[in-house]
Amino acid sequence: MERGEVLLRLNDIFKETLDNETINITVDSKADDIDEWDSLMHVLLVDAIEKEFHIKFKASEIQNWNNVGEIMDSIERELN
Repeated sequence: MERGEVLLRLNDIFKETLDNETINITVDSKADDIDEWDSLMHVLLVDAIEKEFHIKFKASEIQNWNNVGEIMDSIERELN
């Protein structure tokens, strides 16, 4: 799966999970950039991402994410 496709799918997940159709994430987007992205929403985002891509992240991996690009890196590792 190409990186651009992963980002598009993630953007849809963010819009739906955070209930905000105006969100447009980039690889550099982080929780501080998006008002709705708090710790509870982070858990819901992780769950939605795992379901969408049919993968399971390690807790240690999730804790080390600093931006969307790092989430994408984890998705790509799990898919390959």
